[in-house]
Amino acid sequence: MEERQVAPEEHNEDESLDKTLRPRELKDYIGQEKVKDNLAVLMEAAKKRHEPVEHILLYGSPGLGKTTLAHIIAREMSAGIRVTSGPALTKAGDLAAILTNLEAGDILFIDEIHRLNKTIEEVLYPAMEEFALDVVLGKGPSARTLRLDLPKFTIVGATTKVSLLSAPLRDRFGATYRLNFYELGDIERIVGRSARLLNVATDDLAVTAIAERSRRTPRIANRLLKRVRDVAEVRGTGSITVPITEVTWQMLDVDRYGLDDVDRRILRAIIEIFSGGPVGVTTLAAATAEEVATIEDVYEPFLMQMGFLQRTPRGRVATELAYRHLNLPPPPDLQQRLL
Repeated sequence: MEERQVAPEEHNEDESLDKTLRPRELKDYIGQEKVKDNLAVLMEAAKKRHEPVEHILLYGSPGLGKTTLAHIIAREMSAGIRVTSGPALTKAGDLAAILTNLEAGDILFIDEIHRLNKTIEEVLYPAMEEFALDVVLGKGPSARTLRLDLPKFTIVGATTKVSLLSAPLRDRFGATYRLNFYELGDIERIVGRSARLLNVATDDLAVTAIAERSRRTPRIANRLLKRVRDVAEVRGTGSITVPITEVTWQMLDVDRYGLDDVDRRILRAIIEIFSGGPVGVTTLAAATAEEVATIEDVYEPFLMQMGFLQRTPRGRVATELAYRHLNLPPPPDLQQRLL
């Protein structure tokens, strides 16, 4: 199945691109000003006390820069960084092996931390609070616990679903920051910076065209920039111009709001099959051949954020903006449906 170019989740091709374009210092990180200010104070205070920075939890939608911030924190603190994820830690021994190999001040970055299982969490509690690892030796009545001291380190956790973290784990983070969707101006600056790093010529209007379709997400902006660059090299002179971007949007079937064919299919199903709604998500999933979880986690957040879709107690309803975007007349009782 072809990967959606406007999906915020990481594609296989994104890893090398992210490493190339990822800012290495806080001053080079564009956007998220409040988070940056708070992190700067947190890290500077830790440096003055000659201590590792306290445990940090970053949450927000995919592609907003949580992993990038974790690497920046490690660099700013002159610390090493180990990277893992919740799904990768299946046994207590997996986590124990990582923890016992950390050095003082190191950063342990755990992506998708909400997917840690209960056994792993219980190993993590004393490690985060007391910098100690409890190891069970033997089985049955003869089993005994051995406590190993760990060097003081920092866990940076990242999640797209902070509500799924257990309260005991969430409470052990000293600082929690939410990453918001970016403003258009910040995305334009990110696209401009990325184009310079990729050594590709652009004009301001083309940069804006890419930024407008990025769904306010840096990962998508960089991915679209790469697609436009490919078209510029094959169909043009190598420079990114507005005509080249227009060719790219036609090929990708991405409109000026960053909606692709799947987004529009969901909106059209609500409007044309279910008369604009309200319609339950299970019924909508059946009509569009998409999974309920995919609609709720992947498509709906952006459609709601852009004002195309609204959740009501009775189900999903397409808004007036959705009708206008699809060049369809809104029903006269639309406001009552949205209540």
